[in-house]
Amino acid sequence: MGQMDDLNLEPASSLKTPSPFQFAFDKMTKDMRFVGMFSIIYGAIACLTIIGALIGVPTIIIGLRIREAADQFAIFKMTNEAAALRNGFELQGKYYRIIKILIIVGLVLTAIYLILIIVFFSYFISAFGPTSIQS
Repeated sequence: MGQMDDLNLEPASSLKTPSPFQFAFDKMTKDMRFVGMFSIIYGAIACLTIIGALIGVPTIIIGLRIREAADQFAIFKMTNEAAALRNGFELQGKYYRIIKILIIVGLVLTAIYLILIIVFFSYFISAFGPTSIQS
């Protein structure tokens, strides 16, 4: 964590070039804001249906969490407060925990969907296949 000491920018009077870590940190917070906004928009679109709301509401929540984490990281960058960094990591951890659950639920629902398609088509083929026409 020694590299985080150089995150705080010097006053404008001294012209110090930003370190590669500062560039990466800024890029990460911008990406977190983009992913958060995308998640919020995706969740709102998913909420247009009742069944989609089951996935949409948690997606909106995770979008808010990742944007809050980006805000905490920005506060840390400006003030070097350890509490802001800790809050940012906690909010980011909540984001990953919820997204992990959504991914697992999505995989399970996809597997169930594929099984139902196979069952439906096997019933369709057995009911209306060539053997039923000859009878």
